[in-house]
Amino acid sequence: MTLGALGFATPWLLWALVALPVLWLLLRAVPPAPIRRRFPGVALLLGLKDDDTVTDKTPWWLLLLRMLAAAAVIVGLSGPVLNPEPARGDGTGPVLIVFDGGWTGAQDWAARAAMADRLLAEAGRAGRVAGLLRLTTPEPVVFQPAEASRGRLAGLDPQPWEPSAALIEAAAAALGEQDFESWWMSDSVEYDGRGAMLAALEAHGPVRVFDSGRGALALLPARYEDGAVALIARRRDAAGMQEITVLAQGRDPAGNEAILARLPLRFETGAVEAQGALALPSEMRARVTRFEIEGQRSAGAVALSDDSLRRREVALIAGRDDREGLELLSPLHYLHQALAPSADLLEGALLDVLPANPDVIILADVASMTEPEQAALLEWTDKGGLLLRFAGPRLAASELSRSEEDALMPVRLRSGGRTVGGAMSWGAPKTLAPFSEDSPFHGLAVPPDVSVSAQVMAQPDPVLADRVIAQLSDGTPLVTRKRVGQGQVVLFHVAANAEWSSLPLSGLFVQMLDRMAISSLVERPEAEDLAGSVWAPVQVLDGFGRARDAGTLPGVAGEDLVQAPLGPDLRPGVYEGATRRLARNAMTPERLLIRAEWPARIPVEGLARAPETPLAGYLLAAALVALLLDVLAALALSGRLMAGRVAVVVLAALTVPQNARADDTFAVMATSEVVLAYVVTGNAQIDDTSRAGLLGLSDTLFFRTSVEPAPPMGVDLERDELSFFPLIYWPVTPDQPQPTTEAYVRLNRYLRSGGMIVFDTRDADIAGFGAGSPNGRKLRELADPLDIPPLEAIPGDHVLTRAFYLLQDFPGRHMGRDVWVEAAPLDAEKVEGMPFRNLNDGVTPVVIGGNDWAAAWATDVRGNALFPVGRGYAGERQRELAYRFGVNLVMHVLTGNYKSDQVHVPALLDRLGQ
Repeated sequence: MTLGALGFATPWLLWALVALPVLWLLLRAVPPAPIRRRFPGVALLLGLKDDDTVTDKTPWWLLLLRMLAAAAVIVGLSGPVLNPEPARGDGTGPVLIVFDGGWTGAQDWAARAAMADRLLAEAGRAGRVAGLLRLTTPEPVVFQPAEASRGRLAGLDPQPWEPSAALIEAAAAALGEQDFESWWMSDSVEYDGRGAMLAALEAHGPVRVFDSGRGALALLPARYEDGAVALIARRRDAAGMQEITVLAQGRDPAGNEAILARLPLRFETGAVEAQGALALPSEMRARVTRFEIEGQRSAGAVALSDDSLRRREVALIAGRDDREGLELLSPLHYLHQALAPSADLLEGALLDVLPANPDVIILADVASMTEPEQAALLEWTDKGGLLLRFAGPRLAASELSRSEEDALMPVRLRSGGRTVGGAMSWGAPKTLAPFSEDSPFHGLAVPPDVSVSAQVMAQPDPVLADRVIAQLSDGTPLVTRKRVGQGQVVLFHVAANAEWSSLPLSGLFVQMLDRMAISSLVERPEAEDLAGSVWAPVQVLDGFGRARDAGTLPGVAGEDLVQAPLGPDLRPGVYEGATRRLARNAMTPERLLIRAEWPARIPVEGLARAPETPLAGYLLAAALVALLLDVLAALALSGRLMAGRVAVVVLAALTVPQNARADDTFAVMATSEVVLAYVVTGNAQIDDTSRAGLLGLSDTLFFRTSVEPAPPMGVDLERDELSFFPLIYWPVTPDQPQPTTEAYVRLNRYLRSGGMIVFDTRDADIAGFGAGSPNGRKLRELADPLDIPPLEAIPGDHVLTRAFYLLQDFPGRHMGRDVWVEAAPLDAEKVEGMPFRNLNDGVTPVVIGGNDWAAAWATDVRGNALFPVGRGYAGERQRELAYRFGVNLVMHVLTGNYKSDQVHVPALLDRLGQ
């Protein structure tokens, strides 16, 4: 039975509440009046008063207390539950938990998993079997005990794609023939096939939907327009105004992942799209790897970047100057027309454009180069440049790459050239042959009207067949290519203008340049543009938008990469072809986010539910408390117990043990083992670093010495006892408060009793105690009231240089040399035959430095260093020396100058005659 948010497991017990009025009347009942008889002796009692009086009836408030106690017992035994889970279905038979399982539900995936866990727990209590079905990865439904299905929930995550028509068909086929009840965890977004899946589920039994009602946010693929990156975000509901931030992420100049730029976007009231443009320098734009909506965890909120945002720099160099008025005959005219919309063009002398390090250099009918030009161009190509050469009259008439293959030519050439289609030709103009499967142009349609009337011929050679990537219908090479180091050299055996062929006049010319990655892919490629090519996945996204290495995922056909729906065989990610990278994103421009509408017959519940809370224990405890109060009240009314005494006892029980317990806990923790302490400065970042540093030092002591410290503790100078700790680390910050007079009294008592304080200004400037920095000036202010002896920089024979390790330097995260300790006595002299002076026989009360030792010692709970120290091996050596200095500090404060005493042992034994 439920009454609003309150439910009862055994509601019939509530009938006992009807008996409460009867109980009230019984407790209020007055015994029969006594018979009056005159007794003369009673006169002797007149005027006397009893010390203790007893009321003749029970007070109403005590009766009410007893009624409440009885009611609490009755209600508690009836099994009250706050926010009980509603009964779903008939409570018998199998149940199927269905997840849409796409990226549109990734943001609320934890809430869906929690709801599914509660549903399976309820099914388990009812003895029902359950199965799981994720529409993005359908598998045959297997019904098993609900507890076993709960164990499978942890392995379910959203996928970076949505259910497609093919996946819905496979999911419907996986349902089998058995009847069951379906509980559908909806992603709240409409998609093709959802209605068909609902019909398939209803054919097996009733369906209940659980929908958060929260709309998804998505980011469309980024586009380069008008010199800026255009970004569009979409949301499901055209609600009120909403502001989001898009992050541009990539690698900084040091190669580390970083946020390179932020772009705020605003959804106006009633709008489902928000647009903005992000202007980035070309160098920074080339380093962007992904855009994502800040605070969103889904593949749809991520737009991966590829080569489309990077305009390539192409240098154009012609073998002869353009003739005025004859632009159509210019060797560079058609190249300008093909590349200007999608690439940054550079023109000039070869040695002038090479320092700009262009991506591609195109030589149009260039036959001869100077030795410096050839050497510089060869070095550029060897480092990964693409050299594209076009033939022409100059190249055909030259002796370049005739007897021997030139380093900057892919093949050897025959003398002269070949002319077809003229009066003195060898035949009719030749057409292009279909591109072979191993050609980068494979899949491009060859227009029948493209013909070649002249070309330079390749000299037959054993390697010629491997270097031909396009040829004419008669088998003669049209385009050849060879590798040069990390780069390549490509030769079109025809001219770049229309004198030798009609190729520059056709759309195929632009497509071939695009396949060779000469231009940037600004527009989204069509399927026919990528037909015949295979693209290997480099990185893929999971459902939460996290990038994962593609591992051994198979390659994808170019036409599928553009038009096939996402799924297990085609995941959103970055794919690499022969010459460039393309990104396939989870969100596409055609995808609209529309709220999922359910038929009126389908019950829909939300995911946000208050947790189910049993109240029986609280009510029974309240009844016990009421009965205890009843006993105390009855004793007080009978005069046997003073209410004031009870209050004092209760107050003492509630207050005194707590304070004592807090002090005892601190003392026990500080004295159970050796504990290193640090001063709490009030700066959370500094305090966390201090604690992590002493934790790392404590672990080092544990593994290297016989000292086994407990975890470090922070001390408040104003209230904590300091004498428990052998060493206190005090990081100095410019804004920490000045201790009070009482705190300085405790500090001086601590220093005089053998304790050590390590002051660390953390600024690596310790000249004059760091007086040249704000931290150093604060140190002087803090240390002024302290009873500190004269100080000196650590001498070479001080015990700290050999307490456990032999040290000459005392670095932390910084390499400052001077560390200050108590100065040696004036009469400390080196005894003949002894390696060290007779220094003071105590422990230096203070150590002052600025090397930021805590940051060098700091580790997390797994022992990993938290802060970098130096670089490479030298940095790790510096960190090791910092740990050794920390070990020496602790050994010195625990053992004093025993190392100095050890060197006197031979002299003592000699004096004793042993």
